[in-house]
Amino acid sequence: MLVALTVTTAVAALALAAWCGWAAYRDQPTKDWHFIGMAVVTVLTLVQLVVGIVQLARGEKPEQGTTIFVAYLIGSFACIPAAGFMSLAERTRWGSITVAAGGVVLAVLQVRLYDIWGG
Repeated sequence: MLVALTVTTAVAALALAAWCGWAAYRDQPTKDWHFIGMAVVTVLTLVQLVVGIVQLARGEKPEQGTTIFVAYLIGSFACIPAAGFMSLAERTRWGSITVAAGGVVLAVLQVRLYDIWGG
């Protein structure tokens, strides 16, 4: 795993969580610019997914098993889009809270991916 990419993704996820948490504090639903932020974080997770698959294809192996590593990669990639779709269904401050929670979950998943790989 690329440590810089993992850290960047985790920091971006926490920044998105803080931003959406601030919107929830101000009693606002997710807005268009929040979805732009979600897209940026999703692109980072897509890059991480591709890098992880390429490393596996090159013969590198995670310490704690390939299956769990791939599962966490896919879960990381799906985390923010799932929260974004749920926030579209709930057009109140709770939609913003959902995305904020998704950002925190993604940051935790990044730490776990680092551990699984052998960090």
